[in-house]
Amino acid sequence: MLPFAGFLDKLRFSADEEDFSRQRYCSWDIASLHRGALASSSGAVIDVSTSIIDVDLEHYDYLVLFGSRNAQQCMEYVDDYRAFLRRAAVKNLKLVAIDNASFLLAAAGLLERCQVAVHWRHAREFASFFPAIEVKQDQLFCIDGKRITCAGGTAAIELAAELLAVHCGRERAFKGLADMLVDEARDSHHHLRSLDKDKLAIQGGSRHVARAIGLMRQSLSGTETIDVLGETLGLGRRQLDRLFMAQHGVTAKAYWQTMKLDHAQWRLRNSSNSLGTIAEEIGISDVSYFCRVFKRHFGLSPGEYRRRG
Repeated sequence: MLPFAGFLDKLRFSADEEDFSRQRYCSWDIASLHRGALASSSGAVIDVSTSIIDVDLEHYDYLVLFGSRNAQQCMEYVDDYRAFLRRAAVKNLKLVAIDNASFLLAAAGLLERCQVAVHWRHAREFASFFPAIEVKQDQLFCIDGKRITCAGGTAAIELAAELLAVHCGRERAFKGLADMLVDEARDSHHHLRSLDKDKLAIQGGSRHVARAIGLMRQSLSGTETIDVLGETLGLGRRQLDRLFMAQHGVTAKAYWQTMKLDHAQWRLRNSSNSLGTIAEEIGISDVSYFCRVFKRHFGLSPGEYRRRG
């Protein structure tokens, strides 16, 4: 709901003078697979009056897709949407995927040879499903020709402003940001300080540790060692361990392993992917070893954890 509402409200502010909400300088319609009420996981309900079979694609420049909470849920609709999406591509519309909608576009075969911005929490999942597609998890959005992807959240506001600027100029594109209590439009490479969730890393903590945590998050599925990570930062293994011990009370390796297992735990709760797939997402090729490490950390095997919900 957040990217959906943010994107639409940015269009609304730019589409008219003042706050009159008329669709004068740009216009849009909302459609879904079926007409009727659509309930979000937050409980909010949207009444959609247009089905995609009623949409005349000749009238549009963009087709903007908003993903569901669950990436696999998006892909389950690929057979329902594939023909419609491919018709839009043939008619030269720019296809925009926001949040997990990138999974739907990729499953429909419409992101081949494209760079894709994916929410950091789903980047490893996307890479496991579509290893041939280049993931840009450090970007808020990515404009790659006629394929545009956005990580979701409030980044949808910046993406809307960026697209509006192409057609309406930057002044009109940025109109209304103050009303939305947005200080400024972030560029696509903006770094989220909230990802460095440890307050010490933000408020006077070691910059090396904050940078190391960022690299760890980007390499959850990689086979890099702490030594390689230290070399990237220009630090020795012992020096990096001393910084992590001082700031977090654990070695760099232990911190990284906890981060990986926390990701696996989240994936067990929020997907039906196999244990093998989830293990690969955190760089473990042996499922038995993954189960042992997970149980040692959480007190339950991955299977038991998933069954308990």
